Amino acid sequence: MKEGWLGMGRYYDGDIIGQFWYSVQGSDDADYFGVTGDTNNTLYYYYEKEDLEGVVQGVNKCEDMLGEALDKLDDFFKDNTGYNEEMLMAKFEWTKQETDNNLEWYARLQLGKEIRDSIRKTGQCHFEAEC
Repeated sequence: MKEGWLGMGRYYDGDIIGQFWYSVQGSDDADYFGVTGDTNNTLYYYYEKEDLEGVVQGVNKCEDMLGEALDKLDDFFKDNTGYNEEMLMAKFEWTKQETDNNLEWYARLQLGKEIRDSIRKTGQCHFEAEC
Protein backbone atom coordinates (compact mmCIF):
# COMPACT_ATOMS: atom_id res chain seq x y z
CA MET A 1 0.00 0.00 0.00
CA LYS A 2 1.10 3.53 -0.64
CA GLU A 3 2.14 5.47 2.43
CA GLY A 4 -0.35 8.09 3.53
CA TRP A 5 -3.13 7.22 1.13
CA LEU A 6 -5.74 6.38 3.75
CA GLY A 7 -6.06 9.82 5.33
CA MET A 8 -7.36 10.22 8.86
CA GLY A 9 -8.27 7.24 11.00
CA ARG A 10 -7.09 4.88 13.70
CA TYR A 11 -3.78 3.05 13.66
CA TYR A 12 -2.35 -0.34 14.53
CA ASP A 13 1.25 -0.91 15.54
CA GLY A 14 3.45 -3.89 16.39
CA ASP A 15 4.72 -6.64 14.11
CA ILE A 16 2.60 -4.97 11.45
CA ILE A 17 1.98 -1.23 11.21
CA GLY A 18 -0.85 0.47 9.43
CA GLN A 19 -4.04 2.42 9.52
CA PHE A 20 -7.64 1.26 9.53
CA TRP A 21 -9.71 2.62 6.66
CA TYR A 22 -11.66 5.65 7.82
CA SER A 23 -15.41 5.02 8.07
CA VAL A 24 -14.98 1.60 6.43
CA GLN A 25 -13.10 -0.58 8.91
CA GLY A 26 -13.54 -1.10 12.64
CA SER A 27 -10.61 -1.33 15.04
CA ASP A 28 -11.65 -4.89 15.83
CA ASP A 29 -11.55 -6.04 12.18
CA ALA A 30 -8.63 -8.38 12.93
CA ASP A 31 -11.09 -10.46 15.01
CA TYR A 32 -12.28 -11.79 11.65
CA PHE A 33 -9.06 -13.77 11.27
CA GLY A 34 -9.60 -15.96 14.33
CA VAL A 35 -8.09 -14.16 17.33
CA THR A 36 -10.17 -11.81 19.47
CA GLY A 37 -8.36 -8.66 20.56
CA ASP A 38 -7.93 -7.90 24.26
CA THR A 39 -9.29 -4.45 24.97
CA ASN A 40 -8.94 -1.52 27.33
CA ASN A 41 -9.19 1.44 24.91
CA THR A 42 -6.65 -0.48 22.84
CA LEU A 43 -7.07 -3.89 21.24
CA TYR A 44 -4.11 -6.25 21.60
CA TYR A 45 -3.73 -9.05 19.06
CA TYR A 46 -1.45 -12.06 19.47
CA TYR A 47 -1.33 -14.32 16.43
CA GLU A 48 1.02 -17.30 16.54
CA LYS A 49 2.06 -20.02 14.05
CA GLU A 50 -0.92 -22.18 15.03
CA ASP A 51 -3.27 -19.34 13.97
CA LEU A 52 -1.93 -19.23 10.39
CA GLU A 53 -4.46 -21.70 8.96
CA GLY A 54 -7.37 -19.63 10.26
CA VAL A 55 -5.84 -16.42 8.92
CA VAL A 56 -5.32 -18.00 5.49
CA GLN A 57 -8.95 -19.20 5.51
CA GLY A 58 -10.04 -15.65 6.38
CA VAL A 59 -7.94 -14.17 3.56
CA ASN A 60 -9.41 -16.70 1.11
CA LYS A 61 -12.94 -15.84 2.28
CA CYS A 62 -12.25 -12.13 1.72
CA GLU A 63 -11.05 -12.85 -1.81
CA ASP A 64 -14.14 -15.00 -2.47
CA MET A 65 -16.48 -12.31 -1.14
CA LEU A 66 -14.85 -9.71 -3.40
CA GLY A 67 -14.97 -11.88 -6.52
CA GLU A 68 -14.39 -9.78 -9.64
CA ALA A 69 -14.23 -6.61 -7.54
CA LEU A 70 -10.82 -7.70 -6.19
CA ASP A 71 -8.95 -7.17 -9.47
CA LYS A 72 -10.82 -3.92 -10.08
CA LEU A 73 -9.89 -2.54 -6.67
CA ASP A 74 -6.28 -3.75 -6.94
CA ASP A 75 -5.91 -1.94 -10.27
CA PHE A 76 -7.68 1.16 -8.99
CA PHE A 77 -5.47 1.52 -5.91
CA LYS A 78 -2.27 0.94 -7.91
CA ASP A 79 -3.06 4.11 -9.84
CA ASN A 80 -4.75 6.25 -7.15
CA THR A 81 -3.51 7.69 -3.88
CA GLY A 82 -7.01 8.46 -2.65
CA TYR A 83 -10.64 7.74 -3.31
CA ASN A 84 -14.20 8.56 -2.40
CA GLU A 85 -17.33 6.49 -2.78
CA GLU A 86 -18.56 8.55 -5.72
CA MET A 87 -15.37 7.83 -7.69
CA LEU A 88 -15.77 4.08 -7.19
CA MET A 89 -19.51 4.10 -7.84
CA ALA A 90 -19.01 5.95 -11.12
CA LYS A 91 -15.99 3.98 -12.28
CA PHE A 92 -17.40 0.53 -11.58
CA GLU A 93 -21.13 1.28 -11.82
CA TRP A 94 -21.68 0.01 -8.27
CA THR A 95 -24.48 1.04 -5.95
CA LYS A 96 -23.57 2.68 -2.65
CA GLN A 97 -24.28 -0.61 -0.89
CA GLU A 98 -22.03 -2.55 -3.30
CA THR A 99 -19.29 0.05 -2.88
CA ASP A 100 -19.48 -0.01 0.93
CA ASN A 101 -19.52 -3.81 0.96
CA ASN A 102 -16.57 -4.12 -1.44
CA LEU A 103 -14.51 -1.55 0.49
CA GLU A 104 -15.18 -3.33 3.79
CA TRP A 105 -14.01 -6.68 2.39
CA TYR A 106 -11.06 -5.09 0.59
CA ALA A 107 -9.83 -3.27 3.70
CA ARG A 108 -10.22 -6.49 5.71
CA LEU A 109 -8.29 -8.41 3.04
CA GLN A 110 -5.36 -5.98 3.22
CA LEU A 111 -5.20 -6.40 7.01
CA GLY A 112 -5.45 -10.17 6.73
CA LYS A 113 -2.60 -10.30 4.22
CA GLU A 114 -0.40 -8.27 6.56
CA ILE A 115 -1.18 -10.64 9.45
CA ARG A 116 -0.60 -13.71 7.26
CA ASP A 117 2.67 -12.42 5.87
CA SER A 118 3.99 -11.53 9.33
CA ILE A 119 3.19 -14.99 10.67
CA ARG A 120 4.85 -16.61 7.65
CA LYS A 121 7.95 -14.43 8.02
CA THR A 122 8.41 -14.37 11.80
CA GLY A 123 6.10 -17.06 13.18
CA GLN A 124 3.89 -14.48 14.88
CA CYS A 125 2.01 -11.24 14.50
CA HIS A 126 1.47 -9.12 17.59
CA PHE A 127 0.02 -5.64 17.38
CA GLU A 128 -2.07 -3.01 19.13
CA ALA A 129 -5.07 -1.35 17.51
CA GLU A 130 -6.52 1.99 18.58
CA CYS A 131 -10.21 1.89 19.52
